[in-house]
Amino acid sequence: MMFASDDDSQYPTQPSETDETEETKSTGRWFAVQVASGCEKRVKATLEQRIQTLDMGDRIFQVEIPQAAAFKIRKDGSRQQTDEKIFPGYVLVQMDMDDESWQVVKNTPHVINFVGAEQKRRYGRGRGHVKPMPLSYSEVQRIFRQRDEAEPVAKTYLTPGEKIEVVSGPFKDFDGEVIEVSPERSKLKALLSIFGRDTPVELEFNQVRKLS
Repeated sequence: MMFASDDDSQYPTQPSETDETEETKSTGRWFAVQVASGCEKRVKATLEQRIQTLDMGDRIFQVEIPQAAAFKIRKDGSRQQTDEKIFPGYVLVQMDMDDESWQVVKNTPHVINFVGAEQKRRYGRGRGHVKPMPLSYSEVQRIFRQRDEAEPVAKTYLTPGEKIEVVSGPFKDFDGEVIEVSPERSKLKALLSIFGRDTPVELEFNQVRKLS
């Protein structure tokens, strides 16, 4: 499983079958591909178009951006459904690796490289080639299980130090200052002036709004 020198475009040979099942043999292996920051959706759309235009559907099967359900808390406290990338800066490609399929993926705009092991140059200076390494079957299962089973994560525009107003709950109409944000719990802590004293209070994201 060697990668060719700089003067040769030959792709790395297929990996050993020790980690393959009958299904992976027939539908290809999953590879992680690093892309330019914020370009995941653009790469997916462009690569899918290239697969169709170049008639590569029999060798490049799927392009996925692992995402988990999330929601944003708007300034008025309402929720907006969205998605959160599990691995920002990467897309996953299920493919049979050969010279042509490697070139189709690698030459897609905004693709940086496959994730793999760097092969040093035999001579001269500079970086060598990256030998793409397929994800193991267990890695693929874990990634997609994480996507399917993850609890929705809340995203908020609030950061520590910002002034907020409580819009619902027992502290409604109190003003305060954010001191801690916990997106994984959809909660924040704020200092509210209660009986003339600054008191830390834990609140849900949708219980507050930012003061302008």
